[in-house]
Amino acid sequence: MPPRTRQPSEHRQGAAASLFNGLSVLQAFSIAHPVLGVTEIADRVGLHKSTVSRILSGLADVGFVEREDESGRYRLGLSVVALAAPLLAELDVRRAALPFLEDLMDQTSETAAVSVWNGTEAVVVEQVPSPHQVKHSASIGTRYTKLESSSVRVFLAELAPEHAQQLLNTGQITRGDSVDLADPIGPRLARIRDAGVAVNDGLTTDEEFGVSAPVRDVRGFAAGCITLSAPRSRVHRHDNQDALIVAVRDTAKRVSMRLGLPEAG
Repeated sequence: MPPRTRQPSEHRQGAAASLFNGLSVLQAFSIAHPVLGVTEIADRVGLHKSTVSRILSGLADVGFVEREDESGRYRLGLSVVALAAPLLAELDVRRAALPFLEDLMDQTSETAAVSVWNGTEAVVVEQVPSPHQVKHSASIGTRYTKLESSSVRVFLAELAPEHAQQLLNTGQITRGDSVDLADPIGPRLARIRDAGVAVNDGLTTDEEFGVSAPVRDVRGFAAGCITLSAPRSRVHRHDNQDALIVAVRDTAKRVSMRLGLPEAG
């Protein structure tokens, strides 16, 4: 998914503009595009190449980017990890979920992950990968915006129907051919909310099976979601879809109780 970089505003001046531009340059990098040249970054963020080059030089001095000697292109540096570490450590749902993700992976031998919602995307904040050579996994920080994604549908089901519909209408949440554009999404999300689980059985790709269930905090709000991902062919070969759904739902309940939700249902 291309990075969502914001265009510089003429209302930002001086130090504020420099900070904004520096952050925009950092946001240009993504899992799909981990290494970028000056021209590529300039095109993505809407800045002059000379400005981008100057920003990159400053970011490299403090370790936020690293320059490849052979190509002259850049990648994110270790200082980004150090900056994000305190935030990741304080994400309660991530800390609470990790031991249960490990249990879920041990139980199913498939990749288990926990995601949070940032308002328009499901973002992976922790995962325990499957030991299988052939597996489905996503790096920490991966963002999902497709309606077909089980994690996205779990989070959308928590929203007011008109809000979820607006995200679809504006294109912030995308949808493929499996969804009729004229079909209101509300009833579909209501069924997911009632079931407490969303399933992606070949909806995103022919070879992916995913199931997600919400994790609730002490107030009953969705603080995140547990997702199990596996090759669809393996799931159907073993005919264990129902068992995986039950395992994910139970894991989400256990994490919810760890977060203080009484008698998580």
